[in-house]
Formats: sequence, structure tokens, C-alpha cells
Amino acid sequence: MITYTYSEARQNLSTLLDNAKKEGEILIKRKDGSSFTVRPINSSKSPLDVDGVNVKLSSEEIVSSIREIRER
Repeated sequence: MITYTYSEARQNLSTLLDNAKKEGEILIKRKDGSSFTVRPINSSKSPLDVDGVNVKLSSEEIVSSIREIRER
């Protein structure tokens, strides 16, 4: 686990966040001895969860097209 002092963390926030994403967790220590961790939040969204396309067809038209294709 990578450890930063509070001053280093302030000066290198972008690098710290990149390292947290790569390593999974970063530790920040203060002069008073307290410690904190920075961890990335994993997205729970599926890569297959995509927005739909509005084709302006009714359900009857869609079913009719599918039946027509199946009959071929």
C-alpha cells in the first residue's frame, strides 16, 4: 500500500487518485498520527446496461416483423 503524508497528498492529488485506482487503496498520514485511506468506488453498472433506441414502432409492428422473419 502506498503511503502519503498529508502535504504530499495535497500537492499530488491527481497522482494519488491515479495510484488509488491502480493499487486499490492509498494511505494518508497526518503529523498527529491519524491515518486515512482513499479507495476508488466500483461502479455497479453493467457494461451491457445501455440506453434504448427509439425506433417509433408499436409493439404490434415489432411482433409482426419478427413473425414475418421467422416464416422465411
